[in-house]
Amino acid sequence: MIDIMAILLIFFGLFFFLSGSIGLLRLPDVFSRLHALAKADNIGLAFVTLGVIMLEPNILNDIKVVIIWLLVMAASAISSHLIARRALREHRGDD
Repeated sequence: MIDIMAILLIFFGLFFFLSGSIGLLRLPDVFSRLHALAKADNIGLAFVTLGVIMLEPNILNDIKVVIIWLLVMAASAISSHLIARRALREHRGDD
């Protein structure tokens, strides 16, 4: 039963990754694209992380996966902020 739930969580995560990728291709401006990617990827990675934790019996590996998830979330937030700030600066003509 746990294996089935873990696989479902991983598939939910893949669905969010796919929807974020579609948002990247279909949305009109850089700010909408960043929003879609940042939100969908963070939620997708959360579901994948939970699924992997359910499948992995070793607690040390679970801690490593959670640390990776936290680092990816921080990198996503920082890079999205920097891209949005640069796009806003170019849009206003400050550059």
